[in-house]
Amino acid sequence: MSATENFSLARAWLRAFNAYDVTALVALYAEDATHTSPKIRVLHPQTGGRLVGRSALETWWREAIARLPGLRYEETALTADGDRVFMEYVRHAPGEPPMPVAEVLDVRDGRIVASRVYHG
Repeated sequence: MSATENFSLARAWLRAFNAYDVTALVALYAEDATHTSPKIRVLHPQTGGRLVGRSALETWWREAIARLPGLRYEETALTADGDRVFMEYVRHAPGEPPMPVAEVLDVRDGRIVASRVYHG
């Protein structure tokens, strides 16, 4: 994919997340995609912070939305090439201070094959 297509993919990801459209969000991922996050490590330590497959991703995001109604991400920067997108956004969760987040999406054949979340 081109950098332009990967920018579009990242924006579709942010739109789906902020609309709580988990079906659309998960559809952006390859069937065997992985997702790693410090939040997963804290809430599900047995995973080592890593989820595998669309089903696990769908469960994770549905739980997150139920746990934190009003959760949203505010895009601050996107950087892309033909293989990946670096997303920077601010995580806004009710009752919590805003948190800057970086997330890397590895893309192959138009689908996200791996995503990695970084924050303090």
